[in-house]
Amino acid sequence: MKKQRVLTGITTTGTPHLGNYVGAIRPAIAASLQPDVQSFYFLADLHSMIKSQDAQALGRSTREIAATWLALGLDTERVVFYRQSDVPEITELTWMLTCMTAKGLMNRAHAYKAAVQANQEAGQDDDFGVTMGLYSYPVLMAADILMFNADRVPVGRDQIQHVEMARDIAQRFNYHFGEHFVLPTAVVDEHVAVLAGLDGRKMSKSYGNTIPLFLPEKQLQKHINRIKTNLQEPGEPKNPDESTVFQVWAAFATPGQREEMRREFADGIAWGEAKRRLFELVNAELREPRERYEALMAQPSLIEKLLREGAERARAFSRPFMQELRASVGLRPVDA
Repeated sequence: MKKQRVLTGITTTGTPHLGNYVGAIRPAIAASLQPDVQSFYFLADLHSMIKSQDAQALGRSTREIAATWLALGLDTERVVFYRQSDVPEITELTWMLTCMTAKGLMNRAHAYKAAVQANQEAGQDDDFGVTMGLYSYPVLMAADILMFNADRVPVGRDQIQHVEMARDIAQRFNYHFGEHFVLPTAVVDEHVAVLAGLDGRKMSKSYGNTIPLFLPEKQLQKHINRIKTNLQEPGEPKNPDESTVFQVWAAFATPGQREEMRREFADGIAWGEAKRRLFELVNAELREPRERYEALMAQPSLIEKLLREGAERARAFSRPFMQELRASVGLRPVDA
């Protein structure tokens, strides 16, 4: 049976935090172990240029995020793990697809519409501050997907439109030049864990309430101690369903540990004790990956080697496919 090809893009901005780990990284690595799946994971560094013009920050973040996924167990022998900018066929395909993409389709892209709305509310010209990167990035995203003929693309609910646009663009290309592209399907996990942050809101860099994933032990403990709690005293029964401490606990605990902590809450466990146990639980899961992460960060040449090897594996698909696409659109030798 033919393996399903699954493609996952990894944002290369910011420092990964516990919410990223629980909601995205851990389930994605688990999914990569499925025997009937051929997995492609790419660092979306070209996309990152849309939001960041800080070259040092972009390079540092790419290194940190690559090290994070490797330290957490992504098997580069099993999956194709590459940096987007190392596969030049993607940018060539982007231009081919741009020539097949209606401007009206890009006008409907969520990110562009949000920028226009913000400008209108601020009394600015609709396109103030809008770059062509922001405007046309759905075409680059379509190229990411179609370059490897991905069958399935795991996305958040707010990203379904990107896959739908890739389908639209692929259908138009196929109509004009023959059946070259598989029409991808967006896969939305309705049970993605959303972790609360230090202040009880969703853990997010934009809220400044995150717990970075690979903090040293003492700093991890300090961050966990900062989790907001109510003023209930030791001995007073506490509601676990209204507690950030319990919610983070539940994301790392076994079912048995979750039930045990529920009983502890009902018995009035002190907040300090609950946070101490939470630190021990989280730290136990992250201790070995943290050591691997620190070792990788101390050896950037090893990270680079693995990314370049991944790019060569990716290009084993993209190079011949691009030759096929070039011929189909008429970019061929004059004597062919």
